Amino acid sequence: MASSRFSSLSLLIFLSFMALTSSYSSLDLKVARRHGEEAVQKARDALVSAIEWVSASIYLERDGLHETQKGMALSDCARLYEDGEETLRRLTGDYELVDAHTWLSAAMTAHSTCVEGLRQVNVPAPALARNVRALLRKALAWHAPPADLKDDEQPNHWWNVTALDDAGLLVSWDSSKQRADMVVAQDGSGNYKTISEAVAALQQQRRESRVVIYVKRGVYKEYVDIGRKLKNVMFVGDGIDNTVITGDRNVPDGYTTFSSATFGVTGDNFWARDMTFENAAGPEKHQAVAVRMGSDHSVFYRCSFKGYQDTLFVLSQRQFYRECQIYGTIDFIFGNAAAVLQNCDIYVRKPMWHQSNVITAQGRDDKNQNTGISIHASRVRPAPDFERVKGSFKSYLGRPWKEYSRTVFLKTDLDGMIDPQGWTRWRGDFALDTLYYAEYMNSGDGAYAGKRVKWPGFHVLSDSNEAAPFTVENFIEGRSWIPESGVPFLAGI
Repeated sequence: MASSRFSSLSLLIFLSFMALTSSYSSLDLKVARRHGEEAVQKARDALVSAIEWVSASIYLERDGLHETQKGMALSDCARLYEDGEETLRRLTGDYELVDAHTWLSAAMTAHSTCVEGLRQVNVPAPALARNVRALLRKALAWHAPPADLKDDEQPNHWWNVTALDDAGLLVSWDSSKQRADMVVAQDGSGNYKTISEAVAALQQQRRESRVVIYVKRGVYKEYVDIGRKLKNVMFVGDGIDNTVITGDRNVPDGYTTFSSATFGVTGDNFWARDMTFENAAGPEKHQAVAVRMGSDHSVFYRCSFKGYQDTLFVLSQRQFYRECQIYGTIDFIFGNAAAVLQNCDIYVRKPMWHQSNVITAQGRDDKNQNTGISIHASRVRPAPDFERVKGSFKSYLGRPWKEYSRTVFLKTDLDGMIDPQGWTRWRGDFALDTLYYAEYMNSGDGAYAGKRVKWPGFHVLSDSNEAAPFTVENFIEGRSWIPESGVPFLAGI
């Protein structure tokens, strides 16, 4: 696994790249470094002020507040701001530049998610929200590589891969041969009967090393949350549709999109294998999240995500999905992580009669964020319930949730149900100039690009060098951390 620290010398090297551009040619590098550090500290201070605002708001309206959507939105904000401040706390002393870029992007996403949640329940954002965003944007700009650097000049690929004791554990672990740290079984044959009980016990133990939680076959109707302090957690089930975690929370029934998740993770280095995560609310319940992921260096292997609208919330940080299944109807892969889905099956389900299907809704809202959704060497196909009626509905690859929305489909097989235009609008002309959508060497009846949208931000890529920035190696620095899990991956195109 790559070292989590990077010397301050690297920041000087990075800033020397910046000095090559006209914007930074006159800056003394030490002064520039100090400005970057000061920008991070001011952003942290702003997040602390936001935490204080949320705490005061919850206190002033505490009576029965937890039972309302407003209360849930404020609680979401409290957690998001705390997570964001904790993330920026890492940016003291020495750190890797690519980590700084990721963590600042994540802190910005936390703020945007809070504001979006308040808007969803008709609660105005606080006056300090604009200042929080401005300071986070400034700190991010100081740490983002200049856009005109060539790929091989980006200071993003300096790492040492180190063999660890649990290398390959996610793939190699075998319940018949190895002992889990915790076993969950509904029949009483394990340590715990529910997953939530196991997580609660783990919170008391405060382990730092990798923890294996084996969840035996069964349908677990519960809501699970892996907080930011629970790092290096690994879940293993008995296979897709054998081990199932299911819930049905949704927005019409009083939850926020954030809090509707059946399974949520913030703790870094989360791994999962051979499980199904489901939100069974149904298409008529609209936003209903199965999994919400805000874990850095997270890996899902041979897992299934089932829902309708907003199934998989790739909230923030660096994420990798391999040989997974994702089911849904509208915006069912959405969020602002740097996420790569590789060798996955994406199943479009039957929506309500008046709806169209949209696979992705990526939420990048600042041009300096290193985020996006990359779907590589995968398959997009109709779910069984949609196969016979797919010609009666329009289905699209994505739409721009935020201004700088970024999504690419690379070498993926697209079923003929995909509309010839490929992509659809969010509203009016919003983000059509600033988004980045691209397709590269896709196949199948839905891959013909001759009738695709003519937006300035859409691209049909013809050169592998154009597609290379969105690979496992370049987009999420996967060579430095995925090998620890043992999960197979294609590093390049």
